[in-house]
This record gives sequence, C-alpha cells and structure tokens, in this order.
Amino acid sequence: MHDAAASFASDWITVDQSMVDRFADTIDDHQFIHVDPERAKAESAYGGTIVHGFFVLSLLTAFTRTALPPTGPGAIEVNYGFDKVRFLAPVPVGSRLRGRFSVAGETAKAGGVLRSYAVSVEIEGADRPALAADWLVLVVDG
Repeated sequence: MHDAAASFASDWITVDQSMVDRFADTIDDHQFIHVDPERAKAESAYGGTIVHGFFVLSLLTAFTRTALPPTGPGAIEVNYGFDKVRFLAPVPVGSRLRGRFSVAGETAKAGGVLRSYAVSVEIEGADRPALAADWLVLVVDG
C-alpha cells in the first residue's frame, strides 16, 4: 500500500513541436493552434502553439515511471479510467511539465487493488497546473 499522505513528483519533460506534431498525426487533430507556430502566434491568444490537452493527459503514464515507487515483481498496472479530468491552463509548446501524484484511496477489486490518484500536471514557472485529474489504476499481482 502506498502512503496516502505522500506526494510524488516526476522528473520534468520538455514538450517540443516535433512531439506535438507526431501526436497531431496520431489523433488526426491538426488545428493550427497546435501545429502552425506562425499562424498560432499571429491569430491566437496564446502567442504560439499549445500542446493538445489529450497529449498532456497521456503523459501521465510517462510521469509515473519517475514519480511512483515500482510495483512488486510480476504485478501489472491497468489504466482503469478517470473519475474527473479538468484542463486548467494552456501549455505553450516548449514548456517543461511534470506530474504530481498522491494516493487518494485504495480498494480491493478484481483480485487486486484499485488505486485512486489525485494527479496534477505542473507547468514549470506557471501559477496554475495544466490539468488536474482523479485517475484510477488497477494493480494486479502476477
């Protein structure tokens, strides 16, 4: 069981334009605010391109690798879903992001433990996080 009072922060990840462009290709979302730096600078309120919200959300998995203690040998972690996700601030391309996790609860489920994490994604130097979520992860021993 994880310490429910503990907060775990990941290493920082820089999200550059090539990463955003590859993500845009993957989900077929080429809106100019994500993929056209010149047009985004000229026509949007963001002053340049911003990262897709779903890309920021998908980084949670990468953040767990450096933030959370490893599970036991043979255990698997299955993404069970979200009770809540909120996109709170735009993320300018080129920003450094990190995940912050705390265990909100654990319950027995399907021969394992359903762990609920309170998660935020921080933007280096920003006053507000990019997102906040309640993430559910099923941990099953192998």
